[in-house]
This record gives sequence, C-alpha cells and structure tokens, in this order.
Amino acid sequence: MSRTCQVTGATPGFGHRISHSHRRTKRRFDVNVQHKRYRVPSLGRSVRLTVSARGIKTIDVRGIDAVVTDLLRKGVKL
Repeated sequence: MSRTCQVTGATPGFGHRISHSHRRTKRRFDVNVQHKRYRVPSLGRSVRLTVSARGIKTIDVRGIDAVVTDLLRKGVKL
C-alpha cells in the first residue's frame, strides 16, 4: 500500500536514525494516512478516500463536494 494522501498529496519523507554514537542508518517518516468513507451528495454515493490527518482537516474546512470536485478534475479515480 502506498502511504500517500489523495487530498494533500503527502508522501513519506526520508532521513536518518542517529544513534548515541552518531552512526546514521536510513529511516522513513510515514504519513498518517487513514481510510475514510464520505457520503458525497453531488455524486449520490459514498466515496472511500485514503487521507492524512491534514487531509481530513482540509475536508472539514472546504467540504467534501469541493474536495471531490478537485480530485475528479485531477483525474483521480474514486
């Protein structure tokens, strides 16, 4: 599963773990993505989205209709 938010486009970041002796090893900062089901009145059905915590806040502010319209314009399959 790709840890990518469909609303914000957030992807994992990469960096280093640094031990006490200051040795560096690769690590990955995953995005807090969750599967959420939203009822979209304009489509007349429910839509399941993979969204990050910031994406959920974006949907709360802008509304699901506006967010789904932007996703459809970008060509995202819902």
